[in-house]
Amino acid sequence: MRDAFGVINRGECALGQLNLMLKGYRLTTAEILYRMPDHPDLLQTFLWQELDLAPKYPVLNKFLKFWETSIEGRLHSVRVASCGILSPLDMRYVGTEISLH
Repeated sequence: MRDAFGVINRGECALGQLNLMLKGYRLTTAEILYRMPDHPDLLQTFLWQELDLAPKYPVLNKFLKFWETSIEGRLHSVRVASCGILSPLDMRYVGTEISLH
């Protein structure tokens, strides 16, 4: 997805996301409440959004494990919502290609 200079090729990125969506990945949003390290009585909100595979959410679980091992803020709660954007039935061959200009 990145070239030799570290620049992301948007076309390849979009195709990678399309492939994931066709494999059943959904847009997943997690609202993560965590305790402030210096003020444990205060809760802070972090919103996380990625393509993930419901119902086990392996990408989110990997991120939460990273959070627990690498970030000081202790997790309080996580709310998850996901929405299927595309399925194989949404894509169909039309049989015609139209070019403008």
